[in-house]
Amino acid sequence: MKRLLYSLSALVLLLCVYAAYILNSTGFFRKVENTNTQAILQSIPLYGTEDLTVSQQGEFVLISATKRGVQYPDADHQDGLYFMDLQEEGARPKLISGNFKKAFHPHGIDMVRLDSSRHRLFVINHVDEVNSVEVFTLHNRDSLVFEETLTDKQMFSPNDIVALGDREFYFTNDKNASSTWGKFQENYLGKAACKITHYNGQEYRTVADGLAYANGINYDAERELMYIASSRGFSVNVYHRESNGDLTLLKSIPCDTGVDNIELDTNGDLWIGCHPNLMAFKSYSQGKKAKAPSEIIRLVYKQDGSHILESFFVDDGTNISASSTAAVFQNKVIVGNVMDDHFVILKR
Repeated sequence: MKRLLYSLSALVLLLCVYAAYILNSTGFFRKVENTNTQAILQSIPLYGTEDLTVSQQGEFVLISATKRGVQYPDADHQDGLYFMDLQEEGARPKLISGNFKKAFHPHGIDMVRLDSSRHRLFVINHVDEVNSVEVFTLHNRDSLVFEETLTDKQMFSPNDIVALGDREFYFTNDKNASSTWGKFQENYLGKAACKITHYNGQEYRTVADGLAYANGINYDAERELMYIASSRGFSVNVYHRESNGDLTLLKSIPCDTGVDNIELDTNGDLWIGCHPNLMAFKSYSQGKKAKAPSEIIRLVYKQDGSHILESFFVDDGTNISASSTAAVFQNKVIVGNVMDDHFVILKR
């Protein structure tokens, strides 16, 4: 009898330790206090602006919008790609993917400049459990032409994408498991099993793995540095990109928040949309809570491997819920989110 009681006590203690670990490592105990909310310049209606990317030369932003958590199709909203002119005062997003005839629920996006009038755009698309990358050419800032659809078995659960050329990119998979137990280990126990894939225009291959919920990805071509966000690991991994496309890990930077998409400013500094409390985000995404906290951080990675981390903006969800991306243009920071009905522009 005593042995049974000891065993039960040990099991209860183990469960308590695991529960405490899960809550602590997902930001459950963090107190979210609003900071710099006076920097909000605009609130612009548009559902689910999960990712966006800025063309500094073209002075515009492209926005990936999907109304999540609803039954498709939704007559009041059209998922797709939106263009917004950053030179025009009071500009509003304009749908530019309306002529794309396939089902389209975009997620991560990125683009490269081909010449003075054209950009190549890569978009992760999720339709009925089928994952793909849709490739477009953007002509003269806001005329979108479809090029091709790319699919591969390594697009298991693609989240974000970074383009290096007109047919070359890397993408993150935010999951590796398909079973319920496997997903539980990754989402709650923080099992680091996610993979990064490189496509060189001909073949796909895994170039990094062992990340806990791999999310945002971006590349500093000048320094040959690849940055990958680990949302569940509350960290940003820094890699050197080798000449053959391989990634060599240099450093993992703790961020104390659930890092999502990564954008670079003209100085090469990282601006990251974050979820400071992943448990609150989970409840929000399931419709159990009306809002979830947001955070924008700025990360400076120096040549000697040191770094500076700054929390630029924190909101309890009142002004914007579940921030997922932050792109800088001149003195403005454009902040997207997972499933709110608007996005915001901050003063930098």
